[in-house]
Amino acid sequence: MRIASPHRQLVTATYLASVVFGAFWGTWGSAVPRVREQAGLDDAQLGTALLFISAGALPAMLLTGRALDRWGLRCTALVVVALGGAGLAAATTAGGLVSLCAGLAGVGMASGAVDVAMHSVGGRAEQRSGRPIITRAGAVFSTTVVVSSLGTGAAFALGAPTWVPFAVVLLLSVLAGGAVHRALPAAVSGPEPAAPSGMTGIRMPVVPLLLVGVLGALAFASENAHQSWGAVFMEDVLATGPGLSAIAPAAFAAVVATTRFAVSTLNPAHARTVLVLGSVVAAAGAAVVARAPSVPVALAGLVLAAAGTAGLFPTLLSLVSRNVVESSRGRATSIVTVVSYLGFLLGPVYVGLWASATGLRGAMLAVAALGLALSALTLPLLALSRYPVTPRPAAHHGAEARVPSAH
Repeated sequence: MRIASPHRQLVTATYLASVVFGAFWGTWGSAVPRVREQAGLDDAQLGTALLFISAGALPAMLLTGRALDRWGLRCTALVVVALGGAGLAAATTAGGLVSLCAGLAGVGMASGAVDVAMHSVGGRAEQRSGRPIITRAGAVFSTTVVVSSLGTGAAFALGAPTWVPFAVVLLLSVLAGGAVHRALPAAVSGPEPAAPSGMTGIRMPVVPLLLVGVLGALAFASENAHQSWGAVFMEDVLATGPGLSAIAPAAFAAVVATTRFAVSTLNPAHARTVLVLGSVVAAAGAAVVARAPSVPVALAGLVLAAAGTAGLFPTLLSLVSRNVVESSRGRATSIVTVVSYLGFLLGPVYVGLWASATGLRGAMLAVAALGLALSALTLPLLALSRYPVTPRPAAHHGAEARVPSAH
């Protein structure tokens, strides 16, 4: 069945925002060493500067949710362009610790805003079309990260200045932002769907969103633990060189993208299976990495971990997006995203603490424990949150299922 034109425009806007988001972070990941050199920082100072990304992102996520609910999804076009501009500004003004911190705070604000806006648009597209748009958008993001990382690396190898790849991202963001603005409706929200029987007039508390966010935090903690420590594990434990160790994060990202495309073909009724089985597979992958005697075995473990974690957060966000009223979509998305993002921030720290106590092999076993905890908590927390494990089918003629609004 073909998606009607309004749905197709929402889907297009979601994918365009995902492309810009992935292009920026792929470029940034490859440019970090150049930016550090340009700013004249040591590793400790760079670590301090990177914290400002999070400092800017978290409040921006919450504010963006409210802005979307008040002024409509077209705000997405503005923040998409802002991300490209913030990246170029940070790359060109990074002449020391203070200037880089200021630039990265701006990057964090723009990035957090795009994250929430992109998923809010995808949530409306998914609710209206009945298709797994959020998961596919995640796959588009991961694919673009890989492509832009390789492209940025090639540009630097050819002698391009640090700012050049970021200028390309800005151009892409301007073009995509214009297309997003044209694709999204001018109205603040679409027609409100009918509430399920017995729930009319009831406001949904924030607690259910926080419970889903806890699950997302466990998923992100596991995912970012591998992304941040995979190469370090290869070098410190398996004694590979820097060139070979770089395969770890690249392979992880590539598998995440491929798995998200595969998961997006599944019926939403399989959400419970994706969440429980995915977390178990992620735990198994981390355990394989922890015990790996060689690089091929460690890479096999990373592939398992990537395949397991890939569909977790998109599936959780889909459950929320398919069951929330339009007037509260932005706030609901921002709450779940902020709580989940805390796991993304703390995952590498969690590994570092365990590594200092037990070594990196022991730390990978601790990451496996996160997957097991997620598999054990998924069904109980979803039941407490009152989100249906099997989403209601997309309604027709403007009547859609929802849970009461979040305030």
